[in-house]
Amino acid sequence: MTAPGAPAAAGNDKTTLFGVLGLIIGLICCSPAGIVLGILSVNQAKQHGSPPTLGYVAVVVSCIALVFGIIYGISQV
Repeated sequence: MTAPGAPAAAGNDKTTLFGVLGLIIGLICCSPAGIVLGILSVNQAKQHGSPPTLGYVAVVVSCIALVFGIIYGISQV
């Protein structure tokens, strides 16, 4: 058992996986899913003591893609 403030084992660290999936899915097809995966990446990074940069990038890029998608959808009406 680990101490309360100690990082968890590296084998369970899915920070990069969630960050990359959030970035790709947020850009290609589904921005809300990219935002959720980016947030999961940030949470995993905080739990494991690794930098949450990729998660932040996934959230920001997915939000930008969502805004552009909304603007494009409104302009087509």
